[in-house]
Amino acid sequence: MNISVFLSYSRPYTEAQKSFKEGVSKYLDDYLGFSARTLGDTDYDPDEPLTACRRLMVECNGLITLAFRRYYLEKGFEYADNSNQGQLDDKKTKKPIEPKPLNEIYFTSPWCQIEAAMAFSLGLPILVLRERGVSPRGLMKKGISGIYLPEFDLDKGGENYLETQEWKEISNEWSGLVRAVRRAKGYPHRVY
Repeated sequence: MNISVFLSYSRPYTEAQKSFKEGVSKYLDDYLGFSARTLGDTDYDPDEPLTACRRLMVECNGLITLAFRRYYLEKGFEYADNSNQGQLDDKKTKKPIEPKPLNEIYFTSPWCQIEAAMAFSLGLPILVLRERGVSPRGLMKKGISGIYLPEFDLDKGGENYLETQEWKEISNEWSGLVRAVRRAKGYPHRVY
């Protein structure tokens, strides 16, 4: 019986994304002995999405997120002066904060952030894979969730990423953590 892991991804809209998602699912099953489970794909629940998602995630032993390009911003702005904690003017000079341009940037589905944060709160091992060009904000930023956040490039044959040494090392590290969670779930909580 394969070990259940939660597969989070933004719905693929290109053939390359579909192929990459299928390749990851196959790798999890064939090489790691994991069953990828996704709400609305392999599992269904009549409750609202957050409750249903948490219910499924509790049954899983880890999470892997495929942060595909989903939204494209051709031209926009960001107000990003952290010292003012969201204020639109500088308290010292009373001058407006100048917006920083955001041009030609991709974002992934917010569910990739939500599901990864949910897995973190449950103490599950998280592995986030980000498609090149996706904005590195929130849980998409390297170092936020623990394991190194790899980036794959579907414009340059991203499906080959699953054959790289980097992928093998990262997936082996993550799979070891997943197996440890599965083992730990079998033992009662100790109070001593």
